[in-house]
Amino acid sequence: MTIHPLDTGLFKLDGGAMFGVVPKSMWQKLNPPDANNMCTWAMRCLLVEDGNRLVLVDNGIGDKQDEKFRGHFYLHGEGSLEKSLRQLGYTSSDITDVFLTHLHFDHCGGSVIRTAENKLEVAFRNATYWSNEAHWEWAVHPNAREKASFLTENILPIQESGQLKFIQPRAGVPEPLSVFREIIFADGHTEKMMVPLLKYKGRTVAFMADLLPSTGHIPLPYVMAYDVRPLLTLDEKERVLRRAADENWVLVLEHDATVECCTVQHTDKGIRLAETFRFADL
Repeated sequence: MTIHPLDTGLFKLDGGAMFGVVPKSMWQKLNPPDANNMCTWAMRCLLVEDGNRLVLVDNGIGDKQDEKFRGHFYLHGEGSLEKSLRQLGYTSSDITDVFLTHLHFDHCGGSVIRTAENKLEVAFRNATYWSNEAHWEWAVHPNAREKASFLTENILPIQESGQLKFIQPRAGVPEPLSVFREIIFADGHTEKMMVPLLKYKGRTVAFMADLLPSTGHIPLPYVMAYDVRPLLTLDEKERVLRRAADENWVLVLEHDATVECCTVQHTDKGIRLAETFRFADL
């Protein structure tokens, strides 16, 4: 097995929204904002090569949105999903499985492309797309709080393609996704977000999605205002980070603009950052 973090570009989100009740005087030391209070975030994905499987975990924001949408989120950076795949010698046609941690636009927007004829179609025509039924229903019938994050053009074409399959939370990891040793389901950020764990070079690797967006979110109270159940996020994050500290997990961070991955440790102040490093140095 070989694992590659993929750079799909950068975007900006309001710092207050990203850190919830934590005062700006504290979070700005971790993620300095611009004049509009916006902080830069990555949209890092994961590509897992294993035998005849090529599994893509999340796929960024995509490039089909109009300039107004792009302007809201200040999309920038040199990275793109297509470019990152090409650097590894792959194209979208080579992907066998697309595992979607959840269906917020910055995690699944690359799932669907807009053709020259202005039609929407799946970007990975040979892949199975993996979600779970509870989250899918949550996304296609969104609450008012999350409605702006669930875009129908990112979601419905996947189902219409016939390439969508659901993971059953109590049934274990499906055989085509056997690259994962475990899938953790979390309900604080959104309904049934999925955090995959892999065994790699003798270590447990966790792709943290929005359970832990960045190193700045390691202290328990640092919870995003986007989370629909922030108190549940506290509990879920504490359980996972305790396991990560006990077992020396490698945490791959989807949104940290400068840190690809890290480890955490127990301290007298709770779980705190231990090391940061590039995944290639693992």
